[in-house]
Amino acid sequence: MPKEKADEIIRLIESQIQTNRNLLPKPPVEGSPPVSITNIKMTCLPDYKVGDKVATQKAYGLALAKLGLANERVVILDGDPKNSTFFEIFKKEHPERFIECFAAEQNMVSVALGCATRGRTITFVTTLAAFLTRAFDQIRMGAISQTNINLIGSHCGVSVGEDGPSQMALEDLAMFRSIPNCTVFLPSDAVSTEHAVYLAANTKGMCFIRTCQSETAVIYTPQENFEIGRAKVIRHSNNDKVTVIGTGITLHEALAAADALSQQDISICVIDLFTIKPLDAATIISCAKATGGRVVTVEDHYQEGGIGEAVCAVVSGEPDIHVHQLSVSGVSERNRKPSELLSMFGVSARHIIAAVKYTLMN
Repeated sequence: MPKEKADEIIRLIESQIQTNRNLLPKPPVEGSPPVSITNIKMTCLPDYKVGDKVATQKAYGLALAKLGLANERVVILDGDPKNSTFFEIFKKEHPERFIECFAAEQNMVSVALGCATRGRTITFVTTLAAFLTRAFDQIRMGAISQTNINLIGSHCGVSVGEDGPSQMALEDLAMFRSIPNCTVFLPSDAVSTEHAVYLAANTKGMCFIRTCQSETAVIYTPQENFEIGRAKVIRHSNNDKVTVIGTGITLHEALAAADALSQQDISICVIDLFTIKPLDAATIISCAKATGGRVVTVEDHYQEGGIGEAVCAVVSGEPDIHVHQLSVSGVSERNRKPSELLSMFGVSARHIIAAVKYTLMN
């Protein structure tokens, strides 16, 4: 628009103003009441007994429902996996705080980022961990914007079994370890899963909780205390020869291997990492030195970016510590049972026993 034309229009508008008052808009009014999303407490201790068989992905569904009772600002977003992530438990008890995003993971994470803006909600995103790879850009941008969202990935590793390789998350740890200021939880039983959910709700920054489909035994009592960055030494003696580090399903394989090795007068130290970011370097190094620098890591994940490489990083500055890594080495097959696949890819109790003996011989 030519300047002379603009000046003419402005004079016309000014001639129509029929007041001498200053026309100033009223300042905005803060209409959002204050809310509290800090220092959340669970309503009661975990309701599990040692020896109970519970899948960690079911335990987190129950934990989310309990968390929803503890604080009315807890919101759950789901990617429509037909209750294979046990979201229905929360949805039934707190339907007004459940958001179904269907099979659109990029959009789901974006909605979660919006929900968590300005500290208004405690936001959890739940779907199969393999499908979260589709939303890596949104997750990365969430970390850059310093958001507080919690992502829970189920169906991790070859222990998914008959569902096949398309459902198996085997690169999720590598992905979330690369995200800045992201806490990565690897609970190994129902009790530690509930604690992971509780800790994630109270942790600033992004959190990822990895869960498994297979039912595993509860190994911790409800009174057990868990902390971010603190591993659990759950099997040890003064005669330990090798330190074995496992998480999730492979921790139970490590415990089975420890039982079998004890029958052969070989004692091993077994560590449950609980979180791999941050990693409990002090416990790992201390146990490694106590067992002559001999360490075996075992994981239901590809070697690249997994717990083996994380452990190698923390012991790299220590002399005379050798890490033998057991991990999934290729693409899985369909229609195989979890136990068959754990054995096929060398992360079963039998392979841990062999790795311990090989480490002792070398």
